[in-house]
Amino acid sequence: MTVAAGLRPGLTGLGATTADAFLGGRVEALQPAAGRHRAGLEAVLLAASVPQDIEGTVVDLGAGTGVAGLCIAARCRDVSLVLVERDRFAVECARAALELEANRGFSGRVEVIETDIVTRVGLADGMAAAAVFNPPFYRESAASASPSPARAEAHMLGDGGLAPWFRAAAGLVEPGGTVTAVFLADGLDQVIDAAKGRFGALDILPIAPRKGMTAHRILVRGVKGSRAPLRIFPQLVLHQDRGNRFKPEIEAILRDGAGLDEVVPSWRRGGARVR
Repeated sequence: MTVAAGLRPGLTGLGATTADAFLGGRVEALQPAAGRHRAGLEAVLLAASVPQDIEGTVVDLGAGTGVAGLCIAARCRDVSLVLVERDRFAVECARAALELEANRGFSGRVEVIETDIVTRVGLADGMAAAAVFNPPFYRESAASASPSPARAEAHMLGDGGLAPWFRAAAGLVEPGGTVTAVFLADGLDQVIDAAKGRFGALDILPIAPRKGMTAHRILVRGVKGSRAPLRIFPQLVLHQDRGNRFKPEIEAILRDGAGLDEVVPSWRRGGARVR
């Protein structure tokens, strides 16, 4: 899924980075070599959830080094991307990635803003057609916290849980616009609580490692101001029955930039419903 293109000098003196290829080389992201969160599968699936023909501005909240947002920009030719991130190292990685040759075809449509999702300095209410985010998964008391402070911070939800994320998305997205997030499957109740009163028409796509296994992740899409009921889609299965190879349709997303609606056709019908 990602191909390391070699170590590069640390951009801020905090350590080396790797140049990682996504979507078969159509996107190249700079990520920390060690000690910090590195984006991968979930970021690409999140990007694939955005319809290729979307227009307007898409905001990637908590964008990290920009993997999801850069993949959206590569897939969706009629959008402008705003990558929102508070961590200086990740911001510098994202900005430096825009100078890479692989990204020149869409880099002019991408802006990186260093700000917090709570204060949202430099962002305007109702500026976006859609928002996406891949938030930290774990509460601060989780025993699985990484021993690396930087990585632990990237994996830990704050005291407000998911509410600040959905609140930020609701402020930035225009009426009728969408939010899409990837989260832990057993955190569905947290998602529903945080979206309540902000986003309706929730579409829930469970993601399972293999056929017959319980879902470990969910993709959730909602529509600002909608009162339509929640829907749960059939599972999206990642791997083949044996070994660690991805199923062909998942490979198409990861390698070829296929949209989620090409793999789960009803995802597109859901998008048509909410416009």
